[in-house]
Amino acid sequence: MNLSNQYPSLRGKIVLITGGASGIGANLVEAFCRQHARVAFIDIRNEDAEKLVASLSDIPDCIAPVYYHCNLLNIPRVQETIARVRKELGLVSVLINNAANDTRHDFRKVTVAYWDERLAVNLRHHFFAAQAVYWHMKELGGGSIINLGSMSWYATQGGMPGYTSSKAAIEGLTRGLARDMGSDNIRVNTLVPGWVMTERQLAMLMNEKSAQTILDNQCMKKNVMPEDISAMALFLASDDSRVCTAQHFIVDGGWI
Repeated sequence: MNLSNQYPSLRGKIVLITGGASGIGANLVEAFCRQHARVAFIDIRNEDAEKLVASLSDIPDCIAPVYYHCNLLNIPRVQETIARVRKELGLVSVLINNAANDTRHDFRKVTVAYWDERLAVNLRHHFFAAQAVYWHMKELGGGSIINLGSMSWYATQGGMPGYTSSKAAIEGLTRGLARDMGSDNIRVNTLVPGWVMTERQLAMLMNEKSAQTILDNQCMKKNVMPEDISAMALFLASDDSRVCTAQHFIVDGGWI
């Protein structure tokens, strides 16, 4: 990881990240651990999560994260897990709602049950996690909630309407919660990644043609990497962004 900035305001803070076992989420976990924050992350991929914890445990001067197995479709379980984080680690200062699923689907074949499941896995848990940590942040006198959006709906990307609808709705959720929580000194923002070169994207969706298409669409002819997303998240979580709220921050090399 090649992130040079240090944010003293993050040292010792409790940071909760959903979907933290792989991809952008795993990079976020590492980035905050390297800021000497106390990181808890939620996922269902036990093997990936355990490997991540082990790898970070070996880094000098880095506080290893704590993994909580939790299916985010189960909202009571989400609420119980956040209560456990409070009991075992302390009050959450930073929440990063990262978990999502962008499985492609044909709009002509979508059922009511599948539609509801797409919104549940990509949107619903954002609200209930934010609702749960609100009480932590209110007690602390402030905090930061970062919701991960997507450039897909900006770019009129097809083939996954449940996902793009959810990601568009996240920006509305962000702005509404920013108004509701602002008087308690809680900031709520959306972080919008571009086409990020995660292991999954490289393995499943990337070829020579698609790689060139991405660069052709971006103003900057360089790949967007997971640490580019983490760099923005660190800023939005820190006191350096103390008056930034109700906004969306796009990190996409100038595609949108």
